[in-house]
Amino acid sequence: MTTAQFSLAEVQKAKDQAVAQFLHPDNFRAAVSFALRSSPSINVVGVGIGPKITKGKVTAQTCVRFYVGQKHAANLIPKANALPTHVGKVPTDVIETGWFHAFAAAISPRKFMRPAHPGASVGFALTGTQAGSVMAGTFGAVVEAHGKRYILSNNHVLANENELPLGSDIFQPGLLDLNKPATDKIAKLSQFIELKAAGSNQVDCAIAELNAAALASATILPKVGKLSSGTPLVAKEQMQVEKTGRTSGYTTGVIRDVQATVKVTYDLGTLTFANQIVVVNASGSPFSAAGDSGSLIVERSKKQAVGLLFAGTASHTLANHITDVLAALGVSLVA
Repeated sequence: MTTAQFSLAEVQKAKDQAVAQFLHPDNFRAAVSFALRSSPSINVVGVGIGPKITKGKVTAQTCVRFYVGQKHAANLIPKANALPTHVGKVPTDVIETGWFHAFAAAISPRKFMRPAHPGASVGFALTGTQAGSVMAGTFGAVVEAHGKRYILSNNHVLANENELPLGSDIFQPGLLDLNKPATDKIAKLSQFIELKAAGSNQVDCAIAELNAAALASATILPKVGKLSSGTPLVAKEQMQVEKTGRTSGYTTGVIRDVQATVKVTYDLGTLTFANQIVVVNASGSPFSAAGDSGSLIVERSKKQAVGLLFAGTASHTLANHITDVLAALGVSLVA
């Protein structure tokens, strides 16, 4: 039987078997030292579906993909630790990604702007024992519901991983980017989808109601520009995409997987996300970096949204399907 003869149901079943065997959250231990480990319970960080990559080239073979923190030469891996070449009859592929983590920001100044635009720095103010610490992420898009307009970004960018009360002030730029807290309030946290440390997550998203509609424009910072429509596209393998983020600015990439189940490190712990988008770099520069969380990912030719960036590594970026995000929050994109 050739790969082309496998039905989607058969490949999905094989993926589910691989997730159950190699991605169980109880088995995962975060990489906290620089010792090299080949154990699948430590090294496998995601399982997806996509074309097999051979000698750097994408083939026509659909396979179950193992995303690993570090790829080792086959002759260095004990047989007991080797990942299977097939799950059932479906072939597999092993792709090195590094360990996924939510993209909190590194220090880098970003500008105040009014109206604020998607792609700009945004964030919250920490309180209590964390007061004085600063952060920033990315303003992803303008969304609306019931006549009100909101900033869309990640839960961990606007709600501090479920920690902030609704009504908390949101700033543009984020406090990490040398702003003026007394004057740079732009919105108030309105809703977030809870991140779950146990079980599976679908989205990392939140919205903040603008203090005034005129404070933000729906036009994404160059070079993405204006969306052609508020109607999103369904992400597909090999789709050419782009984004503008707070840290790395404008970058382009290619979607390699739209059904990945992955483990991502947060302050909450190691969280599992099901059916995520995986984007790889389209050029020599990384598609995303720390501080780009919340960026809207857009199909390059049609200029329609496909994903909401939330995590990644230097070589692979993770995004929620934007259709899942909008449905979970009950909002629509403003173009």
